[in-house]
Amino acid sequence: MSSPTITVYSTGWCPYCSRAKSLLDRKGASYLEIDVDGAAQARAEMMERSGRRTVPQIFIGDRHIGGCDDLYALDAAGGLDPLLTGESG
Repeated sequence: MSSPTITVYSTGWCPYCSRAKSLLDRKGASYLEIDVDGAAQARAEMMERSGRRTVPQIFIGDRHIGGCDDLYALDAAGGLDPLLTGESG
């Protein structure tokens, strides 16, 4: 199976964004980072997709994971790796 596209909406100054990207980096996951700082259209897209206005907002495929804490909780529960490899539905 192919790995799903991972999208991380973030800002350059957000420590939670850095933590989330660090976890994905440790997992060897490649991701598309969309900086919403000062980018009204990108922020509007993020809010439309997630229903949230805070960063980071993380998507694996079409699945909204949530923010940094949500990503770490998913990993701790053993649910992140199957999503990253495309093995989970």
